[in-house]
Amino acid sequence: MHNRLKELRGERGWSQSELAQRLEVSRQSVNAIETGKYDPSLPLAFRIGRLFELPIEAIFSDQLTS
Repeated sequence: MHNRLKELRGERGWSQSELAQRLEVSRQSVNAIETGKYDPSLPLAFRIGRLFELPIEAIFSDQLTS
């Protein structure tokens, strides 16, 4: 799954650690999501969407639709 997490985080000037704190996950989890090694659970995807004030479809997309 492709995602815009690193881009959105960068626009706000947040480190991976800062984003992890806001999402109540580990920095390693943020890194794994950003690099595509881990797809977030649906509840976590919704938390990410709420944090960035975007629908999850604007953050995450499957590889077929890029």
